[in-house]
Amino acid sequence: MIAVIKEKQEWSALLAKAENLDFYHTYDYHHLSKTEGESPILIKYTEGDTTLVLPLLLRDIENSDYKDATSVYGYAGLLALHIDAHFNKANFHNELNAFFKAQKIISVFSRLHPFIEHQEDLHTGLGHILSLGKVVYVDLTQTIEDQRAKYNRRLKTYVNKARKLCTVIEGTVEEHVQTFIELYEENMKRVDATDNYFFDTAYYHRLLSSSDFETKLMLCQHNESQEIIAGALFMKTGNIVQYHLSGLSEEYFELNPIKLIIDEMRIIATNEGYNIFNLGGGLGSEEDSLFKFKSGFSKDFETFKVWKYVVDEAAYKTLTKNHLGTEIKTEELHDGYFPAYRAPVKTHTV
Repeated sequence: MIAVIKEKQEWSALLAKAENLDFYHTYDYHHLSKTEGESPILIKYTEGDTTLVLPLLLRDIENSDYKDATSVYGYAGLLALHIDAHFNKANFHNELNAFFKAQKIISVFSRLHPFIEHQEDLHTGLGHILSLGKVVYVDLTQTIEDQRAKYNRRLKTYVNKARKLCTVIEGTVEEHVQTFIELYEENMKRVDATDNYFFDTAYYHRLLSSSDFETKLMLCQHNESQEIIAGALFMKTGNIVQYHLSGLSEEYFELNPIKLIIDEMRIIATNEGYNIFNLGGGLGSEEDSLFKFKSGFSKDFETFKVWKYVVDEAAYKTLTKNHLGTEIKTEELHDGYFPAYRAPVKTHTV
């Protein structure tokens, strides 16, 4: 049986039963992430003693009666609250497919969580799962010394130097949020980030005040000037710590303060009993300079995968042709930008 959950109390009560989850699954993060025209839903499937939940953002498709669904930015995907011995995956797929069709949802896209093992198996057979790249993580079940032994030599030098000149402190909403926002936005402008990497002030306040997960604002203070020169937001849920956002002052770029903050959070999270410190991957899952920066901390990687599912092939093809002006073949449905009818269209200027 399929049910749709929209209220926070029921959403949170269901997630409380999950053995493994992340802040990306929560009601608060979905409502923080949604943009105009997006409605957060939690799809609940029950069969006997089996309960599965799938959080999604439901979207209207412009100039049509159809909808589609996508996951929040980050690592979300299906959660198994309990699977009993009589669970039949085919029944789950049939009911989920029937629900999508009844709601006129013609395509579904979800980023999967690299540390929740059952997700790929539960999705296999319905749509396509694609591997996009690697994420870097620190195994916090190892000793602090063994973790540090995996740092590359240059990183150890940078961290040692930064520790002599700087101190990592925990920030507060009242005192430090605006400083962090300025540092983060300065950093995003420096790397020419797109608009979706910028947030309004309320986003940071809601992130730091959520009851669904714990957010830590860690700051790097220059000892001599007492200036806050860098900051990072880390999200703690279950046994996982996620490196979420960070920014630094260009004036102190050579001090590598973000590396010091990450090193400090690694130590704190280990002492607090967390298992995984996920640093994430490169931009667009590429092994770029961002990935290189993160892989200096660890050689432990997991594969980042996404789920793409075309529910109504005919409608998908029609919308894609209307949008792009070209036909799309069945074997190409899951290639490239997904869904294709939302792909950015290049405009030619004279």
